[in-house]
Amino acid sequence: MKNKIFIQHYNSPCGKLLLGSIGGDLCLCNWTDEKHPGRVDKRLQRLLQADYEEIPSPVTQKAARQLDEYFRRERTTFDIPLRFAGTPFQLKVWQLLLMIPYGQTISYGEMARRLGIPQSVRAVANANGANAISIIAPCHRVVGSDGSLTGFGGGIEAKRYLLALEAGSLFHNQSIRDL
Repeated sequence: MKNKIFIQHYNSPCGKLLLGSIGGDLCLCNWTDEKHPGRVDKRLQRLLQADYEEIPSPVTQKAARQLDEYFRRERTTFDIPLRFAGTPFQLKVWQLLLMIPYGQTISYGEMARRLGIPQSVRAVANANGANAISIIAPCHRVVGSDGSLTGFGGGIEAKRYLLALEAGSLFHNQSIRDL
């Protein structure tokens, strides 16, 4: 019998997300309108040997509440147990994402240097792109070496919105359409 990933939809001011939990951990916070539809879902289901079931869980409900607080600028960190599903290299990259402070950015090159593999900028960028727990594992805080906003699963507009939110340069309840 397969495991279950309990999912629920979440409408953020900058796009729709799918939240998922397995065994008391959040394993998914991914954009529903993404660049490569289904890629994250298929990998997650394969690695966790699980199927989706559309039923909110206590973990996805907690994640939705904390995301609400984040978007109201009442929360700068999340305290939800996470379960990443990926290669050992991806896991290292995603753990490093969790160390990027709210309101700050880091380049892919700097991430590669901090991981001790400065020549692996592309691999770091690919691991960022495979992150299934967007916003909470803040891949939006990773930018190009020149500070440019490069690829993001939710789209560049969503990345711009999240960075502006964290910089405090958005008005209360401003949506992505207002940028």
